[in-house]
Amino acid sequence: MHTHEDGPDRDHRRPAGVSGDTVEALGALSKALETTERARGHLYGFHQLTGTADLQLDEAVTLLRRAGHEEWAERVSTEILGRNVIPGHWTFQIVEAYDRSYYEPFRRLERAAVDELAEGRDHLYEAELKEARRTAGHPDHTARPETGET
Repeated sequence: MHTHEDGPDRDHRRPAGVSGDTVEALGALSKALETTERARGHLYGFHQLTGTADLQLDEAVTLLRRAGHEEWAERVSTEILGRNVIPGHWTFQIVEAYDRSYYEPFRRLERAAVDELAEGRDHLYEAELKEARRTAGHPDHTARPETGET
């Protein structure tokens, strides 16, 4: 088993000349992007649930017809089945528009800020927080995973 110094790896150490304020600002920007990632996940959940509901309407239409309620089956089929969720849009189009107009530009901007202001080093704020909170030398508080590096 190899050992290494007890501290963050190079990719998680603040580059020379990068201030604490910059690390904090990039941490806040990253946190906001992470929240956006969660929002995007909820949007995909909305997309999948709405699509599933639309497919489940097929069974409802079939069962209404089987029960002799042809008029209701026809109403569900023509008024709801395949309906736009907002004018002109199915949920996949909402997801695509969100990605194009908000998510992708945000992701590119966050990446560019980290590249320019911190030499591309991600999670510096978290790495410094970990260093401040861990108990050096404790086996369950190691600075990084054992990778075989020295």
